[in-house]
Amino acid sequence: MPDTPETILAFDFGKRRIGVAVGQQVTFSASPLKFVANGPEGPDWQQIAALVSDWRPHRLIVGMPDHADGSASDIGKDVEDFIDDLGRYAMPVESVDERYSSLEAEQQLKSERAAGMRGRITKDMIDSAAAVLIAERWLKKEF
Repeated sequence: MPDTPETILAFDFGKRRIGVAVGQQVTFSASPLKFVANGPEGPDWQQIAALVSDWRPHRLIVGMPDHADGSASDIGKDVEDFIDDLGRYAMPVESVDERYSSLEAEQQLKSERAAGMRGRITKDMIDSAAAVLIAERWLKKEF
């Protein structure tokens, strides 16, 4: 375990949106932040830079969407390119298995809605909730 508690930013990469969450080592928990637009010109790097500047993470974590059998998914190359591009922030960038994180996030949000704890669920909320799961998986694995 590092001498000082670490803060991380976690990303759930998608071709239209990238969910983002902030996590920290003190409680091994994470919170959803927002989503970052992604499109034909690539991610909104200004928004990602602002998040990195605001949260000052020690490292960046990206969910790697492999298939259930462990083989690479169709979007895997795009995720690897995104990971390479995150190198511009001169900090460690790691990946974590994110299989089923979006499904888990959607189920969790639907349960909260059924319990009266949440209103309408949007795709960007699911993406950010998936990023929370990615952050928490990494925190539990590393520390």
